[in-house]
Amino acid sequence: MTEPLYVSFLWHMHQPYYKDPVQGGYILPWTYLHAVKDYYDMPAIVAEVPGVKVTFNLVPSLLEQLLEYAAGTATDPFLTRACLDPADLGEDDRLFIIENFFSANRQRMIEPHRRYLELYSLAGHGSQGAGKDAVKRLGDQEIMDLQVWFYLTWTGEAARRRYPLFNELIRKGRGFTAADKDLLFQTQRELIGEIIPLYQRLQREGAVELSVTPYFHPILPLLCDTRLAKVALPKATLPKAPFRYPEDARAQVARALKSFEELFGLRPQGMWPSEGSVSDEALAIMAQKGLDWSASDEWVLSRTLPGGLGREQEALYHPYSFFQEGRDIALFFRDHTLSDLIGFTYSQWETERAVADFLARLKGVRQRCHGSRVVSIIMDGENAWEYFPSNGFPFLTRLYRALTATPGLQLATFSEVLDRVPERKSLGHVHPGSWINADYAIWVGHAEKNLGWDLLAAAREAAVQKSPAVALLLSGGESDDETARLVCKSLYAAQGSDWFWWYGDDHYSAHAAGFDLLFRSHLMNVYRLLGLEVPPQLAEPIKRQLPAGFVREPSAFISPSLGEGANDYFEWLAAGLYDLTKLSSAMHASESVLQSFFYGFDDDHFYVRIDGVQSLEKLLRENDLLSLHLTHGTELRLDMKLPGGEAELLVKEAGGWRPSGLSGQYRISRIAKARLALKALKIAPGDQLLCQLTLSRDGQEVGRWPVDTPLVLSYAGDKLAALDWEI
Repeated sequence: MTEPLYVSFLWHMHQPYYKDPVQGGYILPWTYLHAVKDYYDMPAIVAEVPGVKVTFNLVPSLLEQLLEYAAGTATDPFLTRACLDPADLGEDDRLFIIENFFSANRQRMIEPHRRYLELYSLAGHGSQGAGKDAVKRLGDQEIMDLQVWFYLTWTGEAARRRYPLFNELIRKGRGFTAADKDLLFQTQRELIGEIIPLYQRLQREGAVELSVTPYFHPILPLLCDTRLAKVALPKATLPKAPFRYPEDARAQVARALKSFEELFGLRPQGMWPSEGSVSDEALAIMAQKGLDWSASDEWVLSRTLPGGLGREQEALYHPYSFFQEGRDIALFFRDHTLSDLIGFTYSQWETERAVADFLARLKGVRQRCHGSRVVSIIMDGENAWEYFPSNGFPFLTRLYRALTATPGLQLATFSEVLDRVPERKSLGHVHPGSWINADYAIWVGHAEKNLGWDLLAAAREAAVQKSPAVALLLSGGESDDETARLVCKSLYAAQGSDWFWWYGDDHYSAHAAGFDLLFRSHLMNVYRLLGLEVPPQLAEPIKRQLPAGFVREPSAFISPSLGEGANDYFEWLAAGLYDLTKLSSAMHASESVLQSFFYGFDDDHFYVRIDGVQSLEKLLRENDLLSLHLTHGTELRLDMKLPGGEAELLVKEAGGWRPSGLSGQYRISRIAKARLALKALKIAPGDQLLCQLTLSRDGQEVGRWPVDTPLVLSYAGDKLAALDWEI
């Protein structure tokens, strides 16, 4: 082959619109935190390596927030409390700090820093309800150190290299002063002010292409018609009345293009639709607005083409052209496996091994798929890096350098690929779906999600009926009525995909209540602006406050055997249960290995059962390690591998893992079962165990359940024995 295989990265930079429409403050801190960690680091890493070409997709509602933080006009409850002197904090504020200022990846952002880990231990290791006791243990200096460490650990590696102050504070470690903290926040604000100019400079230099997403990150096809969800999921339950407002989809696209051009001085050529969600109508809107290219996922393409992607997936590695009503728009489709390897797997591998594996896979595409022209790697630009050492800096710099030096592979932006590869495969229709399972189930179909759509539709209808100016603006007309403009902004903000992401049982966030409140606040603001009575339903939370995946707590003592038998159902009937398939976080992994986690107790033992999506004997390899992590004061680990037996428990200390002198028994066959002595766990009635499961292969972690916050396992002790007696 003489033609190169183009490798096109698209890093999608996005946060929902956190601004309270009434109070004006920001309800959650993630725009600020990802700004100092990822929105600066990612372009700075590109600038570090000559010859790199990538695309950054910037969501306008994110850019709006970055500008306000840079100007010092934005604040949020986290930042407000962090800036206060500990001596001026009341008990509620101290509790807020203790409960929220460990919101960081434990492995990469807490454990490497001795003082931060010490504070984590003093605060109760993240145990539910431990904060109230910790308020009494943490004095002013501990709170000061925690205020600094939370914001310091969220500072990216490239940012630390740019501003020496960050590493100076890391080396200091403890005993921070008010002056240290003030300087930290001054420097971070300066850093945030550099972010947008850095993207502008890299765009001028040709190192990056900047693309855009509809303004408030809505699922465009669902704005056009929620009934489209039935194409991929015929049995889905949909909202009471169809939401069909393609004019709202057009407005979200038009607003995005206008704001982008005002900020960057040119119109973008491409648009990554929110969550890679496409449909014929959504693509036609983008084409009508003059966009040259868009993109989605390989599963969408597979369900679009009558013959699928082909045995070697050769159909995936070409640009396509979608043509309808006299207009066309080019389409790219992401390589699902390669994108997810970066997002979910390589963070636990050695850097050199991960880079070598990635390059080998790209070379395999070039050799295996004759005529392949482009591999599209499309993924979140911020959420993966907290799982990597040094915020992904070593991995990305090494990967970029390797790609620029590998014959036959060439980094290129999507617009560059279109210039260099004139031939396109034609599509007259696309399967309506997203980059998650080629459907829209994440955003519609669950009772909570459907209620959100119903409330949105009701607010829109009320606004149109009340205000001719709102009706005119929503239909695409012009009006100088400022109130009507604000009403439309609140309606469009409520159409953002993130609110629906956190509704239902698909994903978990400790801050889900905040997302719920924001969605309802945008809708309440519509009624208030127009002088209408706010429906009582909007005062009630939509989101059920249950842990992700939680099904039930233990209802009685159990004493199951470890052997394989027909009594598995009855022996575990009173066990506590979590659905492990519901434990995704801000990212969404494409594959699930484990399905269910059962747990229970008797007088002497703690029992665990783990079910896979299929038999574990088929899923696990000979030397795979399925590890059970349990934390109550200290963290214990039981490593299990086929077929089972007895293994010594490991205990985690500052220097790593060491033998504990205690053991547990287990068996892995169709399912995995384990038994540990209660005395090894040192728990008492009323205590809680924190639990995570990990799967390691060839010495590298390849799976973790849950990804972020551990499962909370309640131990009722004798109360369970009483329940057992009653049953």
